[in-house]
Amino acid sequence: MSGFSQLRCELLRAARNPLTFGITVGLPLVVFFVVAGANRHAHVAGIVFPVYFMGAMASYGAMFAAIQPGARISRDRSIGWTRQLRITPLRTRTYFASKVATAYLVVVVSIVVLFAAGTAYGVHMTAGRWLELAALVLVGVAPLVAIGLAIGHLLAPDSLTPAVAGTVVVFALLGGEFGPLFPHGTMLAVVKLLPSYWLVQASKVAAFGRGWPAEGWLVVAAWTAVMLGAAGLAYRRDTARI
Repeated sequence: MSGFSQLRCELLRAARNPLTFGITVGLPLVVFFVVAGANRHAHVAGIVFPVYFMGAMASYGAMFAAIQPGARISRDRSIGWTRQLRITPLRTRTYFASKVATAYLVVVVSIVVLFAAGTAYGVHMTAGRWLELAALVLVGVAPLVAIGLAIGHLLAPDSLTPAVAGTVVVFALLGGEFGPLFPHGTMLAVVKLLPSYWLVQASKVAAFGRGWPAEGWLVVAAWTAVMLGAAGLAYRRDTARI
């Protein structure tokens, strides 16, 4: 199986799974319209609420999309498909790359849909700011992709749904996707160590034209590196058992 065929297969699997699009695109969109509509003229953290919540919901859907490769990997393992692929010429990195690429394509769909919803509520930016905000979200979900790869090799399919949902919801709540829980104090310093906090902070690009400070880039890079290492260990452990 070629790399292109593998990518096509993963895209078809994602497209034929309505639950994936319902959670990653539909749910954030509905929540945005309901909540942003009721708080159209409010402000959060110095940002007009629709702007803040547009970025937050785009991040929320993106996190769900980013972690989804873990679910597909776990299902592949459970039916023996992963073992079968290992005796084919398909390279391991091509297998993983196809899953990551599929996840990012769904992330892009989620971002575009939420951005379109934001414009309906009066969010207007230059093309440069739209692109910068989207780029920060794409970078910020990299740790979630790595987490998905790790848990896909550690957990059985029956355990994946609560693990994926629980991981994203905890990250979202602490990161401030539904509003900042800790506006100051010690806990603010703690949540700043989470990549989800910086996903929400990407909304400042829309409001003030300011992206992440160095701290945000370091946090996201550190989480990505650590979780990729964990994913590599989980893969080697899983391979050794077969």
